[in-house]
Amino acid sequence: MIGQRGGGRSILPDSMAEFYNDYHFSPGFEAGGFLFISGQTGIDASGKVPNDPSEQARFAFEGIGAVLTEAGLGFEDIVSITSHHVGDVTGIFDWFPKVKDSFLTPPYPAWTALEVSGLAIPGVVIEISAIARSSP
Repeated sequence: MIGQRGGGRSILPDSMAEFYNDYHFSPGFEAGGFLFISGQTGIDASGKVPNDPSEQARFAFEGIGAVLTEAGLGFEDIVSITSHHVGDVTGIFDWFPKVKDSFLTPPYPAWTALEVSGLAIPGVVIEISAIARSSP
């Protein structure tokens, strides 16, 4: 965590400080009883992009988990996710729900899946953002 803005506070896991410093965005921002988690991509800890989309999705969910942990929350606090997929979005139903459900349990949060033509990092085919409830 590093500061406040508009009645909210930035959530910044140490592992994401470089993104904050280089690109000037908060990995998470808590305001109004909710934690808004910026899109997390499927890169590994060394910055490499796996070829397997399901592995990329796991890394993206792990990034979401790091922001949740920094905020003192868990996956059970997520109320909505949005996943962005490069390519034919109809093909995700063969693999994405299995990965998603290894992190999220019933009652499941809202989910929006979008097909996009590309993402900011070459080779990345998935980006996931989330909203979590941070206070009752």
